[in-house]
Amino acid sequence: MINQKSIAVLPFVNMSNDIDNDYFCDGITEEIINALTKVKGLKVIARTSSFAFKNRNIDVRHIGNQLSVATVLEGSIRIFNNRIRITIQLIRTNDGFQVWSQNFDRKLDDIFELQDEISLIIAEQIRENFGHLDISKHISIIGTKNINAYKLYLKGRAYQLNWALEDYIKAINCYKQSIEIDQNFYDAYFALSRSYGILSSWGFIDKKEGEQLARRYLNIGLDINSTSYLAYFSKSSLSFWNDWNYSKGIVFLKKTLLLNPSYAIAYEGISEIYMATNQLDKALLNINKAIEISPLSPNHHFTKGNVYFLKKEYTKALIYLDECLKIDPNFTLAIETKLACFILLNDTSKFRNYIATMPQLISPKVCEILFSLFNDEQQIIDIDTNVFKINERFKNVYPWQFYLLVYSGKIEKALHVFENKIKLKIGQLVNFQLDPFLEPLRQHPQFQLIKNEVISSGYEPNKKELSIKVQKENSKPLNATEISKYKIALIDFIKNTKPYLNPNLSLRDLGNSIALHPNKLSWLLNAEFNKNFNDYINQFRLLHFKTIALNPRFKHITLLGLAYDSGFNSKSVFNTYFKKAEGITPSQWVKSHSN
Repeated sequence: MINQKSIAVLPFVNMSNDIDNDYFCDGITEEIINALTKVKGLKVIARTSSFAFKNRNIDVRHIGNQLSVATVLEGSIRIFNNRIRITIQLIRTNDGFQVWSQNFDRKLDDIFELQDEISLIIAEQIRENFGHLDISKHISIIGTKNINAYKLYLKGRAYQLNWALEDYIKAINCYKQSIEIDQNFYDAYFALSRSYGILSSWGFIDKKEGEQLARRYLNIGLDINSTSYLAYFSKSSLSFWNDWNYSKGIVFLKKTLLLNPSYAIAYEGISEIYMATNQLDKALLNINKAIEISPLSPNHHFTKGNVYFLKKEYTKALIYLDECLKIDPNFTLAIETKLACFILLNDTSKFRNYIATMPQLISPKVCEILFSLFNDEQQIIDIDTNVFKINERFKNVYPWQFYLLVYSGKIEKALHVFENKIKLKIGQLVNFQLDPFLEPLRQHPQFQLIKNEVISSGYEPNKKELSIKVQKENSKPLNATEISKYKIALIDFIKNTKPYLNPNLSLRDLGNSIALHPNKLSWLLNAEFNKNFNDYINQFRLLHFKTIALNPRFKHITLLGLAYDSGFNSKSVFNTYFKKAEGITPSQWVKSHSN
């Protein structure tokens, strides 16, 4: 059953002539997603899955089914001169009904306040239509108020999310330009830290220099804001990928999730640490949480496939690797892990066909030799000695040349290379404990010694594990006396002033009228009347409509006109609610009650 308090924010359409504004539109969309994740009780689909529908004209009912959400937010952005116009619609996914729409026309420099305003309105609309939510005064907080610094940061994000080395370099340059404009923009420092950390961990840049830069930018960002969820995420990235400190990595990721429970990448990070430490059931549990938040993320499906790969359930692993590749056919990690599965399954036909039809494969010739050695094919294999020049060959996502060294029988040399690479803590060997290709080394005393040393150094003793479960509130926002008081006040106010006749009445307006905070009024309506705000108010509008619809004095007015006079603000809202409440159309009801 779909959670009614759930939303997917689709990428806003760039309506400007300048195609370079695409990254800016994407960035605003992402910030609204991030802001909405701060509303407790609201399920927000992660960016990766929402953006799977970019530039695709797909019925919102199909999107709702794929993402398991009750609402979808669509929008467009037009930038002209120094102004920005944003048009958005909140749509129900079960029937395509437009719950709410609004246009915003502001100065471009007002974008920071506007993002917060839009995010709050969206959250309030969901609360008014679907049920109680506690909403803070502000939910969108950007680390800069300089529009040019912000635009460069968003451009960097757009490059970084391409996950290509050349784009990572472009992203780094954008982030650096951003902090040149605003030296206190902490999000840009955290982005630089993660970029340098990942590139150095996987050997794409000098490891020592990359890590120094990653720590330097992290520390500058922490000096400015040490409590951002991105601060904790950046700390976790360095702790795990660069230091192989599993305890700290887990702690920082859980602190990330306490601040942003919808940050699916953090669940994936926890899963990766559990994979590296041979806790595969916990890994599976966390990656499933990530997929729930972002069901169309190729990364998450790859990670789930990788869990089964490390469990040696290769056929099952292939299912999730294929899911990943359906979303992103060029996802290198999945492509190579799939090839690894065929090697380990000794599936000659699928292996040969895959090698022949996948031009993206790295080192296919080396993999062919490895397949033969691994599966003991009885043939003479001529191995080029160049493939054993390992030191420069750990830049692929899989160290195929190193595996070849292992299976060619050069165990001593393989152990020597393994020890040197483990000391560097390179990303390609992060799962060395369970890597099936390292089986010939696993029983060797030197391997065991290295393993015990690495694992023990990655744990801090007596470290209490931080819970990421959101604590349920033990106390109600109103006590019994207050509940009784405000119920009477609400009923009296409705009876005496008929506020429901105002089609623009909001939960916040009603709360102000009886001196009750909208969060508490929302809770009161849900807990004591078992209704959301709109259903509560519309029941009075419906009753008023019935009264005047049967009054001969108003016979000359159309039913729709009477609906507007009763406070309904649109024909579709009126007809939908009427049929929901009465089971028949308004005209059928009037006809059945007329003399």
